[in-house]
Amino acid sequence: MLPRSLRMRLLVFLLAAIVLAGAVQGALAYRGALDEADALFDYHMQQTALALRSGLPVDAQGLGRGLDPEDENHEFIVQVWTNEGLRIFESAVGAALPQIAVLGFANVQARGGTYRVFSMQTRSQVIQVAQNMAARRDMARSLALRTLAPLAIMAPLLVLAVWWGVSRSLAPVERVRRQLAQRQADDLSPVSDAQLPDEVQPLVSELNLLFERVQRAFDAQEHFVADAAHELRSPLAALRLQLQGLQRAGDDAARAVAIERLSAGIDRATRLVEQLLTLARQEASTATTEPVDLHAVAQLALADVAPAAQARSMDVGLLHSDAANVPVTVRGDAEALRMLARNLLDNAIKYTLPGGRVDLRVRREGDAAVLTVEDSGPGIAPEHRERVMQRFVRETSEGAPGSGLGLAIVQAIAQGHGATVQLSASPRLGGLLVTVRFG
Repeated sequence: MLPRSLRMRLLVFLLAAIVLAGAVQGALAYRGALDEADALFDYHMQQTALALRSGLPVDAQGLGRGLDPEDENHEFIVQVWTNEGLRIFESAVGAALPQIAVLGFANVQARGGTYRVFSMQTRSQVIQVAQNMAARRDMARSLALRTLAPLAIMAPLLVLAVWWGVSRSLAPVERVRRQLAQRQADDLSPVSDAQLPDEVQPLVSELNLLFERVQRAFDAQEHFVADAAHELRSPLAALRLQLQGLQRAGDDAARAVAIERLSAGIDRATRLVEQLLTLARQEASTATTEPVDLHAVAQLALADVAPAAQARSMDVGLLHSDAANVPVTVRGDAEALRMLARNLLDNAIKYTLPGGRVDLRVRREGDAAVLTVEDSGPGIAPEHRERVMQRFVRETSEGAPGSGLGLAIVQAIAQGHGATVQLSASPRLGGLLVTVRFG
């Protein structure tokens, strides 16, 4: 099982690679040092034999027998034979290495061990130089181990360098972790991505985008709670007064009037709550990206407001242009766009005198889709047009119903779809012209 820590994974993989590479390199270096030592010893044996090829006198038989046994060296032996097979020289008493007929290098079993023997023949003699393989291996192994000493010293230093490099590289990640660990629950400020590795920066960027979306949702929730607390206070107080009036009604006529007022107050409070919930939902949500036909949306919105228009004897309809058969499609949420058009139509109907006119039009201007609603009402003064897009702001004649949330909902839906809302005077009907431009 691999450790879950990225630091530990990197250290395990890198240290395992170092150990494996060091072992392979050490084995190759050790083997190479042994081969080089063998070649060097063979070369020395060959040069020793070449130094003696000038020959020894024939009466040199027995030379070396007077040496002290303690001074004799049985690890490196030199013997000289005559061509007739008579040994005339030996470097150690009782060496008694057999004479071999094969010239050059050979391995010979003698004196309870293995000897490496080099034989060379001159015109009158045969020279043999022999070395005990056990002693040779000991010396070769000592040379090989000395070649591995620098590697043994460098390996721990390399391990420390890898550990330092991994820790240094992951220090920015640890810094981000500490920042997040020390944060309060309501701290949604962006996380610093300075000096972060390229592989981690996208993760931190997406985390910051998530914080931004969560912050917007929190802000929308706070606004909703504040708005609801502020705006529901008056309707609830009115409902209480109307209920008290109903309780104090002395006859059926007074009771009927009180019931009618109470019912109207409940309807207004219900409408306000619905608009508050709609506004909060639109500000906190992100529009979907499915293709939506604005002509179909406009027709559905007109069907929604038809009863209210008929009650006020108003002419409400969809204007058709020369390009009416050309579909006007945008990407977004069909239900939200229907709510946008319905709120614009509803505002126009409420603030236009009975018998007036409200026109809805959908068209395409270049690459942009445009939805407009214009009416024959009183309109809005230029200095107030930006302000009425805010919550609970109403610039209307006295007695017109409403809570001041209709245009705020329109603005929230438009922003969610990347659209803009513009208020101006209608040159054709004389009232207000609302233009929603997509793209």
